[in-house]
Amino acid sequence: MTVYENMAFGLRIAGMSKAEIDERVRKAAEILQLDKYLQRLPKALSGGQRQRVAIGRAIVRNPRVFLFDEPLSNLDAALRVATRIEIAKLKQSMPDVTMIYVTHDQVEAMTLADRIVVFKDGGIEQLGTPTDLYRKPANLFVAQFIGSPAMNILKGTVVERNGTSARCRLDCGITLDVAAEPGRLSKGEAVSIGIRPENMRIAQDGGTDPAFTGTVDLVEHLGEVQILYVDLPGVSEKFLVKVDGESSVARSQSIHFTARRRDIHVFDAAGKAASCEVKRISQ
Repeated sequence: MTVYENMAFGLRIAGMSKAEIDERVRKAAEILQLDKYLQRLPKALSGGQRQRVAIGRAIVRNPRVFLFDEPLSNLDAALRVATRIEIAKLKQSMPDVTMIYVTHDQVEAMTLADRIVVFKDGGIEQLGTPTDLYRKPANLFVAQFIGSPAMNILKGTVVERNGTSARCRLDCGITLDVAAEPGRLSKGEAVSIGIRPENMRIAQDGGTDPAFTGTVDLVEHLGEVQILYVDLPGVSEKFLVKVDGESSVARSQSIHFTARRRDIHVFDAAGKAASCEVKRISQ
């Protein structure tokens, strides 16, 4: 069947009049920018155009809710980007229609969603806006799932607890003083500290900024940015730091780097966000 016949098929089966079918098909084709291809066969279409035809078959039925189940999973990288943009435009052109979009791709979720529900093993880990999930992850799973490269996680232990203050000693030798709620972060409890690579900045030698110190093992040059893979003392996993593409950092170089206190996330022994504020960082 042609593109037109594909999009009209369901309406024809439903017994709708030819005039109404034609009106709905052409309106949907215009939204999806398929009006020039209505008389083409599927073999004459690109993968992205075929995907839009499938979406068009749903649009002509005037649904109140769309369910997209990984619609881009079988497309190559360039086509995924192009089709994702088309779906975003479609969403904007139909503000009164709800779209439920299932995906394992965090970029699709972050760029298309008004609200995201993160699932793991059949349970909801967190529900919120893309910004909420990025800035305030509810637990370690969400923290490492949202963001690319993934959030750095450092292990440590609560070594002191006094009133609303807790002192955490990290395996890499850094100490954090945090303001913690009563009943959270008990002395001796294991904790995890999360810092996103893009929230790190290189500190100047001899400066007053509290800093992590490590040795660069690998530098990934990505044009506008570089990803540094850093070895920290006492830490087995690489610590990633995203810096400007113009930064002159070499392999085997020792560097000092730091982060704003508000960009440091604290998670308790169960992996849940401790909802506490970092007051001080020291070596």
